[in-house]
Order: sequence, then structure tokens, then C-alpha cells
Amino acid sequence: MKNPSRPNNQPVNVGVVGATGVVGETFLQILEQRGFPVGNLRLYASKNSEGQTRKLNGRSFQVETLKPGCFEGLDLVFFSSGDDISKEWAPEAVKAGAYAVDNSAAFRMDDKVHLVVPEVNGDLLATLKSPAIIANPNCSTIQLVVALAPLQKKYGLKSVRVSSYQSVSGAGREGLEELIDHTKIALEAEEPPASKTFSKSVAFDSIPQIGSINEDGYSSEEMKIIKETSKIMREPNLPVSAFAVRVPTMNSHAEAVWVTLERTPRDKSEVEATLASGDGIQLVNNEQKLRAGPSSVPYPTQVIASGTDPVYVGRVHRDLHDSNTWLMWVVADNLRKGAALNGCQIAERIFDITPRA
Repeated sequence: MKNPSRPNNQPVNVGVVGATGVVGETFLQILEQRGFPVGNLRLYASKNSEGQTRKLNGRSFQVETLKPGCFEGLDLVFFSSGDDISKEWAPEAVKAGAYAVDNSAAFRMDDKVHLVVPEVNGDLLATLKSPAIIANPNCSTIQLVVALAPLQKKYGLKSVRVSSYQSVSGAGREGLEELIDHTKIALEAEEPPASKTFSKSVAFDSIPQIGSINEDGYSSEEMKIIKETSKIMREPNLPVSAFAVRVPTMNSHAEAVWVTLERTPRDKSEVEATLASGDGIQLVNNEQKLRAGPSSVPYPTQVIASGTDPVYVGRVHRDLHDSNTWLMWVVADNLRKGAALNGCQIAERIFDITPRA
């Protein structure tokens, strides 16, 4: 979003709320990796983390707690904490003159708040004339809509069905530590203790529930995917169905997607070329294999995606019973593109920042 009064890559004073969590720490990593021109940096977390330090560009910054007036002088605040904290403090950041990029679900479905994935609907940021709250979508929604965007543009979307296979890092540091601990216990042929993070222990298991389940049988994670996808794609009547599963992988989310198109593609090669042309997408097929340890495979996996930025798409094929329905496998790092990277890309658009190559 070009601001003619602001020189390109002028320093931006940044705050990070939830700075000691896995997403908050990923924000700091990505800001440094992409060369974001951070001026002053303020880090916020709970009282338990007060006084801890985190580094950016070789400098140490002390963690503080949220308090009245704490956002004064900041241009931008990333929120990677819970809904309640965002509801209370994101408006305070805006009042202090900062853009608030919020990773919680607090404002995503608010009609007055933009829900943004820059590759898909980043043009909305150009409509902002003053500091505001911008919602960062759910991790599983982000990778889905990046993959859908080029198909929507070329063929139109008739319906979308998705089943997600989500890693434990989506539940934060507690989820990561619990999977490691419970796996060690299970390997000793002992019963893991009751889970403190999930509905049951996920060690060597899959759990068909992420979040609470409503009276219609949908989990809160599934409802986020359904509602957010329609809003981001700007198709309020688009039929979207979702089924979300927690799986015992450390990081990155995978999705099996069925998309029914309005117009019929010529063949698979055309669909793959369309996907490959999409911003932020890396197509993986027999010609473009990815290296995974000692072997290469013609599709993306969660381990391959972990620590990287693209949304990977593979296993593209036509449904046997409907020529307009196509299946694909979509994988992305949920801490990076599914959270912190998407937030940083939003900030780069707002402040007309050119990321480091």
C-alpha cells in the first residue's frame, strides 16, 4: 500500500504481543529473515515471561507486560495471543496510532475488519486510510485459499470440500512438548497420561476434533475454515465443507481438497499450470520433485514443508465421476505461512516494504 509521504523501507516501530510463544518467536525470526526495517521493538507477554529477553538482528529486547499506554510510539503491533487479549488490546493499539495485525479469531468475521491473505485479497489493504485492525486468518484457511485463488480466477468455484491433517504445533509449545513426552512413554509400552492439550493423547493416534464441537457436529476449527474461506474469496454463497483432524506430526498442516469448478479445464496439465502460476504456490509433481532425506517424492509432505514459506500443492487429479471436480494435496508450515509469515506480508503491504530476497 504505497504511502507517498513515506520513503520505502523507512524504519517501522514494532510491537509483538505473545512474543514468547511459538508464533511470536516465529514473527521475530521472519522479520529478521525478510529484512523488515524494524526501528524500535517492544515485546509483550504474560507476567510469567516478564523480564525474559528475545533477540532480533543481534540485539536483545526485554519482555514486558501489557499496560495502559504501552503502545505509544509504535507504528505496528502483531498480536499472537488469545482472543480475549486481542479484543481488549488490539483496539488500544489502533488508538495509539498503530496498525494491529491480529492472529486470533477475535475479529476475523467482523464485517468492519479485513481478513487478509495478501496473495488472494491483499488489495483490501489499499483501502485503509489510517491505522486499523487487520485480521490474520486461521492457519488451515490460509493455505487453502492460496491454493484456491488461481483456480477461482481461471475457472470459477462451484464448491470446496477439505479434510485437514493438522500438526501439534497448532496448539503451541504445549502441544509440541506433549507429543514428544507422550511418544516417549508410549514407546516404553506404557499408557500415556491424560492429555492437557488435546481431547486425548495424540501419540501414535489421530484425533477427529480440533476445538469444541457444536450441536451440528462441526468443530470450531472446521467452522473457521468454512466461514473464513467464503469471506476471503469474496463469495458469501460458496459451499465449503470441512473436516479437521489433529495428527501426530510436529509441524505443518496438510489438506486433502476437492474443488468443483464452474468451467471445465482442458486437462490435468492445464490445471497444474494454473496452480503453478498462483502467488505463493509451489507445485510438486513427477517433474518437480522435492528432496526428503535420502529420497525424493512427487508430492509435498509436512516434514518437507516445515521451516519453509510456500504453499505446496501436489497429487492433482480429476475426480472419476465428475469432470469438473479436481483433487489436490495442499501442505504449508502453519507457524510461518499459516501465521507469522502471512502477518509479516500484510505489514509489508501496509508500509510498502520490499522484503529481502
